[in-house]
Amino acid sequence: MANTVLNDRPETLSESIQENGKPDVDQPNEQGSTKQPEGVESALPRAVIPQDVPEDADLTHPALYFNRELSWIDFNWRVLHLAVDERTPLLERVRFVAITASNLDEFCQKRVGGLKRQEAAGVQDLSPDGRTPSGQLAIISKASGVMHQALTALWENVLKSALAEQIGVVICDYDDLDEPQQQQLYEYFQNQIYPILTPLAVDPGRPFPFISNLSLSLAIVLQDRKNHKKHFARLKIPTNLGRWLPIKKESDDGKKYFLPIEQLITHHVRDLFPGMDIVSVHPFRITRNADLRRDEEEATDLLFMISKELRARRFAAVVRLEIAAGAPAIVRDWLMEELELSSDDIYDVEGLIDLTSCHTIANLDFPEFQYVPWEPIIPAPFSQLENDRELDVNLFDLIKQSDVLVHHPYESFAGTVQRLIEEAVDDEKVLAIKQTLYRTSDESPIIKALVKAAEKGKQVAVLVEVKARFDEANNIEWGQMLEQAGVHVAYGLVGLKIHAKATLIIRQEEDGPKTYCHIGTGNYHSKTARLYTDLGLITSDPVIGRDLVNLFHYLTGYAPEQPYKKAIIAPRDMRDHINKCIQQEIECQKQYNNGRIIAKMNALDDVRVIRELYQASQAGVQIDLIIRGHSRLRPALPGYSENIRIISILGRFLEHDRIFYFHNNNQPITLIGSADWRNRNLSERVELFVPVEDANLQKRLIQLLNTALSDNRLAWKLDSNGQYTLRRATGTRTEYNMHKILMDQANDSRR
Repeated sequence: MANTVLNDRPETLSESIQENGKPDVDQPNEQGSTKQPEGVESALPRAVIPQDVPEDADLTHPALYFNRELSWIDFNWRVLHLAVDERTPLLERVRFVAITASNLDEFCQKRVGGLKRQEAAGVQDLSPDGRTPSGQLAIISKASGVMHQALTALWENVLKSALAEQIGVVICDYDDLDEPQQQQLYEYFQNQIYPILTPLAVDPGRPFPFISNLSLSLAIVLQDRKNHKKHFARLKIPTNLGRWLPIKKESDDGKKYFLPIEQLITHHVRDLFPGMDIVSVHPFRITRNADLRRDEEEATDLLFMISKELRARRFAAVVRLEIAAGAPAIVRDWLMEELELSSDDIYDVEGLIDLTSCHTIANLDFPEFQYVPWEPIIPAPFSQLENDRELDVNLFDLIKQSDVLVHHPYESFAGTVQRLIEEAVDDEKVLAIKQTLYRTSDESPIIKALVKAAEKGKQVAVLVEVKARFDEANNIEWGQMLEQAGVHVAYGLVGLKIHAKATLIIRQEEDGPKTYCHIGTGNYHSKTARLYTDLGLITSDPVIGRDLVNLFHYLTGYAPEQPYKKAIIAPRDMRDHINKCIQQEIECQKQYNNGRIIAKMNALDDVRVIRELYQASQAGVQIDLIIRGHSRLRPALPGYSENIRIISILGRFLEHDRIFYFHNNNQPITLIGSADWRNRNLSERVELFVPVEDANLQKRLIQLLNTALSDNRLAWKLDSNGQYTLRRATGTRTEYNMHKILMDQANDSRR
């Protein structure tokens, strides 16, 4: 499927970066007014295929919706642009190549895999944009193939030479090495690599071998010297020796040389097959389907079912084959037949296969070619405890004085959320700690704190979501470890994923038990908290506290009809609450002409919410959406969405926080929480929103949204045809980089 090019798409990514006019950027202030800054934009390739909207089309018409899968591919083009952009530090450009490649791997496992499963089952249901699973597979295979080619070309033709010229990091080909270097590597091959290799022949007595997901292999064509009969063999490239072999030179020229390990193995593969001639060797890599369906209603043991599914996933159907370009038809046909693939599933790679390994190169010790390290600040009231050890109050006393809003990674996760939990563990008055865990880090300090709390005799309950994609095995292990420490562990609900981010602390005080809560937009993960932007509300609000008590009773027991006063829970009432807020803005627009919505999220694909937003736009409500990833909504369509603007912000930090602002006739409603406006979040997961009611914290959230909407360095604007263009400041205009602005503000408060 490589070598295909979509209509209207440049053949290379560099051809697609161009200056083409001025942006129409809307920057609302706190009252909802806008102004139009000037600037030029950079355009990207476009995967989505917009359809003409018929006159008087109703809000269900397919032409009003972008295809979700193609919109996701367009998101990955924006990630890849960070690797193209010469303003990005060189090693970070290499890192974004690895991230783009990893994103494509996950897309093929989940989205392509899911569509192939539907196709195999004969599903003919149409997507909101009017396509069957088979129709979607046809267009996304072409679009992702074009991206794969551009990604490989960027690494091979641009970044490798830049590494050599600017840093002195040379990515070698084996044939370019001199004789002493080749001899040195041959000795390494014989001593370190040869003993652990396992060549697997394929013949009537030795069937085609199992190939693990995302593993790199060599397809080898051999010929018997006696009868000249050809044979096939497969050789897996070992992963425990690293992808990149450092090479020494006799004279130290100050450069670092690296060779992909598969090139060394390829050159000496003949040593594995004495008596045979090597006809050809071709690297390849497979991707397996990770979208397996489960019948949770029939499960008697959810933990056992997930463990069984993990074993089944190892042997799931292959959905993609990456193979070195130029592999002969005999090899391609052999692999296609054995792996049950069509030609559309094959990606011909003219360069390095598996660019996720570029993370290793990006981590080389050249700090001047990486982002300047960021050290998060510790905000008040936590900083008060740090700065004044003799302060005659504890953390809980300070939280009672006012709610706290923490913003990672600008503000420290370890110094705030983790500190809160550790303080609760050590506080003799704390009776119980309850928490949801969706993903967490290796050697998690949160897990250690919860174990310590149980060992101290506190009541500890943890909801460990074992259905978190690609983290199932880790979460099963964490859950079992917590159980062994005496923690009450629940492993999820049948039919629903627990995606809510919540911690509940119950403390005995003079006038009775009091609750202290943390509600977040991201995971309790100390490593990603340094890379992802997320918000957390820490509050002693007794109403929210009671709501979380009820929520945990629902999650660990049988209490589906628990009442909630402030907490907004999916799938119980979150969708209805969103609809109510949107309809309220329509009424405000009719009565006061000031309807205003600003929403920041990771993705938007829920059709019912989109229809409601179209209705609000038709009523004149001004709507700004800050959506990092894919969007089914088509903005700026006359008669439907001319009052809706969408931007996407990508940079050194991954935008992950969810903020929802409704003007409400100058009585703002601001919500934060765990859910995007996606069908899976609103209908298939337990999610949690809470209102931020403190006036100062509301003001801070509104300012954060305004900062995002003012960005002209990291922000991409989406038009009605699905084209994303990068805002750029020109002339005397000031450049507004959201991430830099927020780091500068944090540094100012540090002083």
